[in-house]
Amino acid sequence: MPFRESPYDLRCEWATSGLQSVARDADVIIIVDVLSFSTAVDIAVSNGADVYPYPSKDDSAREFAEGKHAILAAPKRMLDVPSLSPASLRTMPHGSALVLPSPNGSALAFDAPGTPTFTACLRNAPQVARCAVLRGRRIAVIPAGERWPDNSLRPCIEDLLGAGAVLAALPGRRSPRPN
Repeated sequence: MPFRESPYDLRCEWATSGLQSVARDADVIIIVDVLSFSTAVDIAVSNGADVYPYPSKDDSAREFAEGKHAILAAPKRMLDVPSLSPASLRTMPHGSALVLPSPNGSALAFDAPGTPTFTACLRNAPQVARCAVLRGRRIAVIPAGERWPDNSLRPCIEDLLGAGAVLAALPGRRSPRPN
C-alpha cells in the first residue's frame, strides 16, 4: 500500500528530487542551503537588496544579470566584491539587485515552479516560518545538500539543522515519512 502524504501540511525532502516530488502539492516552498546561498540571501535582503537566484556561473548568468539590471556575484567566494560569501554582502547597498548563482540552493530556488519560494538559514528560520504560513498551510522544506564529484546528492548536517529549525517554527501536521 503506498504511503499517502495528503493529510500532512509539512514535508521535508532533499534537493532536486525532493523539490520535484513535493512542489506540486505545496502552497509554499522553503529552500535551505545554510553555509552559502541562504545566508548570503538573508544578508543581502536585510540590507534592502533584491536577489535573483540562478543555477549556473557560466556566460548565461551574465546575460541573466544584464536582463535584470543586476550585479552578478563573483564566481568565487571573495570578500571585496559581491559573491556567495555572506561577508561580502554586508555592505550591499539598499535598492541594489544581485544575481547569485550557485549549484545547490540557488539552482533549487530558480527551478521552483511558480510557487511562492523562500530561502531559510539558521539566522532567519523563525522569520521565514512566520512569512510562509501567511502564504499557505502546505509547506515543503527542501534542504539543498551538496554534490559528490559524480553529481549525486551528499546530504549535509548544516542544511538538515536549518530545515529542522524552520520545521520547528511551523504549525501544522508534519509528515512522519523519513526523507
